[in-house]
Amino acid sequence: MNASVVLRTLGSLAIGGIGGWVFAWLRLPLPWMLGAMATTTAIALAGGGIVMPRQLRNLLVTVLGVLLGSAFTPEIASQLRTWAAAFEALAIFAAVATALGFFYYRRIGGLDRITAFFASTPGGLGEMTMVGESMGADARRVSLCHATRVLVVVMVIPLYFRFFMGYEPPAGGVALADAAFAAEDGVVLLACGLIGWWLGRKLNMPAAQLLGPMLLSAAAHLAGLTQSRPPSEIVALAQVAIGVSVGARFAGLDLAAIGRTLAAATGWAAVLLVLTVVATGLVEATLGTGRAATLLVLAPGGLAEMTLVALSLGVDVAFVSTMHLLRIALVVFLAPMIFKLLGWKPEAPADDAK
Repeated sequence: MNASVVLRTLGSLAIGGIGGWVFAWLRLPLPWMLGAMATTTAIALAGGGIVMPRQLRNLLVTVLGVLLGSAFTPEIASQLRTWAAAFEALAIFAAVATALGFFYYRRIGGLDRITAFFASTPGGLGEMTMVGESMGADARRVSLCHATRVLVVVMVIPLYFRFFMGYEPPAGGVALADAAFAAEDGVVLLACGLIGWWLGRKLNMPAAQLLGPMLLSAAAHLAGLTQSRPPSEIVALAQVAIGVSVGARFAGLDLAAIGRTLAAATGWAAVLLVLTVVATGLVEATLGTGRAATLLVLAPGGLAEMTLVALSLGVDVAFVSTMHLLRIALVVFLAPMIFKLLGWKPEAPADDAK
């Protein structure tokens, strides 16, 4: 990164940090991520130069991976049967949402069918954009649709918990009390983060910067090497970075050119939230997994973002993170196969300047 990018990155983090502080002062849930997300998205859409280099975001996401790994305990083995049933329900919900989203984006969004298909699949933003582009989709619109989905879902779900489920955010937005932190704990956690990220990339794991450190941290905590978590200040910085990275996805967009797609994506995200609440009632009644955990599992936000929401709300982090990881892996694996079976050819792009 050159000096200009460094300065713009620091400015973006400062803006995100101010937004996080305001959200924490207002006692809103998950303030550091949501506040950063809200302020930087608003500035990006207004034409401001919000920047978050991928390397820095990935480095800070390893902190969250290490933190999430600390939630895995020996008692998890007794829950695997429930998890399998929950994954079946999640797979059905993802399939239904994809089908409905496809017709929505065709009729209301005006997207060509290939772009509509990859815009509606609830997988990872980066993965769906890359796969869709390779299959002939409009990468810009696919990315915009998924970024909008993540933004709306991650902003609304914590507020739903706050105002409709009685959740009271802790002062300062800190959900976890840090265990006693010694130098040897720092070494173990640092090793989990860096080595886990390296192993994740070597093994081509999805979301390697999150999953690799999470698995290594889980192993270290289960083995009793440490019982500590990363300091709250570093976790807050990582949350700000994730919030800024979401806002940066909207930087440089020509609203006149993508207005219809942005409006359609916002509308679909709202429909998805309603479907999620309805499906939560059905799955909870069938599996008995608890309303809060079921809602966070079915909510189609990003992996890092939704696990952070679970962490902030004190919901079963291991369950939520595992289900979202499986959702993304399933969609990334099946979407290209289904697309090839359909045998579609690229169409002329739609005129979105409306």
